[in-house]
Amino acid sequence: MSHARDVVEVVARGLADRADDVAVTERDGRESTHIELSTTGHDLGRMIGRQGRTASAIRVLAELVAEPEGRRVMVDFVDVP
Repeated sequence: MSHARDVVEVVARGLADRADDVAVTERDGRESTHIELSTTGHDLGRMIGRQGRTASAIRVLAELVAEPEGRRVMVDFVDVP
């Protein structure tokens, strides 16, 4: 697990009403790390925020943590039915 994944998970669980429904997975590529955050609809809306501002902030935090490692981080948000 990377530090970027840990940061995304901590922030997501803090924002969620139902923290147990939050799942964060990570896949490493050649030069980038792909983090997928999945949760239920209402909590997903809270994580994306108005006009995507919260989602942008989560992505920036993940990139800042991964910067010393020289890796690019992509964070995707997935709705679980």
